Amino acid sequence: MKKIVFNLFALYFLMMLASCNSGKNENGTEFSVDEPKEIEKTVVTDNQNEEKAYFIGTGTEPFWDIKLTNSTFIFKTIDGDSISLPSVEPIRAADSNIKLYRTKTDLYEFSITISQSECTNAMSGEKSPYKVSIEYKKNEDLTFTKINGCGHYVTDYRLHDIWVLEELNGKKVGIADFSKELPQMEVNAKENTFSGHAGCNRMNGQLFFEKGLLRFVNVVTTRMMCGPGNKEGEFVKALSSSIHYKIENNRLTLSNPDKTTVVFKKVD
Repeated sequence: MKKIVFNLFALYFLMMLASCNSGKNENGTEFSVDEPKEIEKTVVTDNQNEEKAYFIGTGTEPFWDIKLTNSTFIFKTIDGDSISLPSVEPIRAADSNIKLYRTKTDLYEFSITISQSECTNAMSGEKSPYKVSIEYKKNEDLTFTKINGCGHYVTDYRLHDIWVLEELNGKKVGIADFSKELPQMEVNAKENTFSGHAGCNRMNGQLFFEKGLLRFVNVVTTRMMCGPGNKEGEFVKALSSSIHYKIENNRLTLSNPDKTTVVFKKVD
């Protein structure tokens, strides 16, 4: 008797399972309950793809910040206002490192002045190498709002690596051109410093970086005697006189208006 009840129960279960896996919609069309459904797609924003700012300025009373990128200038206030402005090339002062950017949208007009001069944050006391002055207004306003603050350029993160000399003034170099080893330097983009070996002596110094501009300044070397024919002096002179740079194919190319070039290869 128990066996008959069990078999009836099993048959009932199988019939119920079959009815759950098939059915008809309102139009009489059969459908599968287990049929895969379309999953709603979620767009994920990758912050790493966000365009890097080459200059950041901030101010207090009221609090504000501005970021300059190659395509957009983004101005924000403590109230949450965010204004995106078209990127423009600066008007440069003839006798000092001062840049004036004039840009506008359908609603706003901005004048942004960046001056190379030490600046102290009024709240934190932190010092920055640049002063920032901004004048802005809505197009229908008659007067500009004027605010001041401090700022700094953001050194190209791709420089942050170890580089070994490959070419000097258009010619490949080898160990025979230097007393001990090929010149090599490690660049710290965050601290704007570099250190390494000039081929015979140790060297270190600082970076001066602005958009499209890279200079190796305050270069100091030890004073060991170098063998004849050593190209360390030529290398240090070329390094110190470079003002432009390019990074591609794991190479760092430095140059100046006199066409002096230095090519480094990235090493791990």
